[in-house]
Order: sequence, then structure tokens, then C-alpha cells
Amino acid sequence: MSEHVDVMDIRRILDMLPHRYPFLLVDRVLEFESGVRLKAYKNVTFNEGFFQGHFPGLPVMPGVLILEALAQAGGLFVMRTLDEPLGDRVFLFAGMNKVKFRKPVVPGDQLTLNVYYTKHKMNIWRMRGVAEVDGQVVAEGEFTASVANKGDM
Repeated sequence: MSEHVDVMDIRRILDMLPHRYPFLLVDRVLEFESGVRLKAYKNVTFNEGFFQGHFPGLPVMPGVLILEALAQAGGLFVMRTLDEPLGDRVFLFAGMNKVKFRKPVVPGDQLTLNVYYTKHKMNIWRMRGVAEVDGQVVAEGEFTASVANKGDM
């Protein structure tokens, strides 16, 4: 059963993720299917602070930030699937496998973030992420994340 969550705008994302400027990398969630997948996007603009140094005269979004955007989309997927707020917990990257970068992401691109459920056991979640621009894959990989208590950190 597919649920379109056009209403998951930036205000709702801010309620769900602890990230803030300059590190919030998801602008809107377009589609959500509980326990199956989530589709979101990030508008990439020249005003992003990282473009000042990466690279002067040839602005390219750092690959690690594309992966972070996928991880944030994954966090939204897990929270929506669990249908509960994080409260005193935090969603943390635990690992990446089979990561590939296919094409550069530049100012003006809209980065589509697709997250697909693989499996989970207790508080460990595995997902596959695919980032696209204009329907072309720019990065992909397998991600492991955990939901941890802030007090345990």
C-alpha cells in the first residue's frame, strides 16, 4: 500500500530530524510506503557553503554529503515505519557497503533520494539507497544504521 506524503514538508522534517542548517539535507518527502521505501529530494543550490571549497571554479557536491542525505532519508523512513518520535534516541550511521559514485552533483540539480528497506533486527536497520538526478543514478550503496539512546553516547 503506497502512501503519498506530499504534506511531509520541511516543517514536518524538522520535527522528525535533529539536523539543522547547514547539515539538514532533505527538503521534502514525496512518497512513503511503510516498511518498504521512501522517496525524498534535496534541492542543490550554489548557496551551499561547501561549494566555496569543493571546488573553486568547479562546484561539485561532496560524495559524503550525498551519502549523508541518503542516511537522513533513511532516518525519516525508519521513524515513519516505526510511527513514533525519536524522543531521547538518535538515528546513527553504522556502516556503508558497495558505495558507488556515478556522476557529479552540481548546483541547480534536484537530488532524488530513494531508500529501500532491506532488513532490521532490534535497533539495527539495513537499507539500500539510490540517489538520482533527472532519473540518472549519481550514487548508490547499502547502509546500516542504528537507533541509539542519547544517554548511552
